[in-house]
Amino acid sequence: MNILFASSEAHPLIKTGGLGDVSGSLPPALKRLQQDVRLILPAYPAAKSAIRRLTRVAEITVPGTRTPVAILQGNLPGTRVPVYLVDSPTHFERAGDPYRATDGRDWQDNALRFGVFNHALVALALGRAGVDWQPDILHCNDWQTGLAPALLSREATRPATVFTIHNLSYQGLFAPSYAQDLALPGELWGAGGLEFWGHLSFIKGGIAFADRITTVSPTYAREIQTPALGHGLDGLLRHRAGALSGILNGIDCTTWDPARDPYLDQPYSADALDGKRAAKAALQAHLGLPADPEAVVLGHVGRLVEQKGVDLVLHALPAILPGRNVQFAVVGSGERALEEGLRQLARTYPAQVGLHIGYSEQTAHLIEAGADIFLMPSRFEPCGLNQMYSLRYGTPPVVRHTGGLADTVVDAGPEARARGDANGFVFGPADPHQLGATIERALTLYQDKEAWQGLQRRGMTQDFCWEHSARQYLDLYASLPQAGAEP
Repeated sequence: MNILFASSEAHPLIKTGGLGDVSGSLPPALKRLQQDVRLILPAYPAAKSAIRRLTRVAEITVPGTRTPVAILQGNLPGTRVPVYLVDSPTHFERAGDPYRATDGRDWQDNALRFGVFNHALVALALGRAGVDWQPDILHCNDWQTGLAPALLSREATRPATVFTIHNLSYQGLFAPSYAQDLALPGELWGAGGLEFWGHLSFIKGGIAFADRITTVSPTYAREIQTPALGHGLDGLLRHRAGALSGILNGIDCTTWDPARDPYLDQPYSADALDGKRAAKAALQAHLGLPADPEAVVLGHVGRLVEQKGVDLVLHALPAILPGRNVQFAVVGSGERALEEGLRQLARTYPAQVGLHIGYSEQTAHLIEAGADIFLMPSRFEPCGLNQMYSLRYGTPPVVRHTGGLADTVVDAGPEARARGDANGFVFGPADPHQLGATIERALTLYQDKEAWQGLQRRGMTQDFCWEHSARQYLDLYASLPQAGAEP
């Protein structure tokens, strides 16, 4: 099949979170399954500089800009996956990340920026860009690509469309005047179309008009059909439930492999765990923590936002750290208040808290490998990747029972340990006392070295690699209606 995979970010070209990981990993996995898959994203400066050879293959005019938009082609680094970059310097040649300026504020013209991107997607999907290739399937991801399925729904002959929701809380809501600025057809407006409480909703375009809707875990597919996690779109998602399914994300098992991780001085595996002690020593040195092989290291990697339960961690740890041989290693950035809360925690417990504000791939790998227990108490988590990285690195996670965390982590209660299913620790309500009690359970089991190593090996031998998930996507693609069919 010819598959055009559209995303606003993809590792290693540019990444702000899990969407970048998925978009950089799923297309190569589909390529390994003999599919002609091509990735398309905006031509950010970082993306252009990351690809060695770029060729200008087309130039198009699209609504939303008077300046012609170029299509550049190269390859995703380290893979055979072709990449198209939509080069509109007015919209994408900027400092900052894909969505925000360097001061952390959203670009005020994001509707125009990603509207232009969507129009370019449609031109390529319909073979109107002058590129000598046309997809059978356009696979769109998150709100930044949500207009494309809506625009394509009006075409008599078109590729089939898939729309994947990575996080429903980010919806791409803008003033209704942008509908005119982007020359969106009037018939796409209204309660059954792109209008959402008086706003233009990019994500609603994907949900309402794509042939198939997916999200990134089976549990999250059920959760977003409820008022609690539907963010106002649960009614539409229930209406389209027959087209909605959850496919658990995979992980890049080449990049995340303790047996071959270039960030580790001493590799290790489920059958030879000694290297994990060396990783702990390296992590402690890296973050300025006392070198102590007997300390129990708790780790956290991620965005410092309320969704991730960082506030729960800040409330729980002061009851755990004092007088205990426990350390906490964290890397991430996000909300100023949570960043400052972690800095205060580090000032209060300087010998127990190692903190890196910002993102560091090296620090993330060292925490996954060097920590003993990984904390991921998310209030909601569509899929989550870090808990799967942790399992692969023999670092049992502490998680809430939600979304993809519920689909990947089995609590180490007596029955699950007896069955050999247990691989981590799970709690329910988003409450710091519940989190603290679950960390205490983990610390207690950690003292039973035989039971702990059984927990580690169970996680390390599970298959969360992309190939399994990629085959589920192939099955989904094969079930799609013929191009031009009504969604």
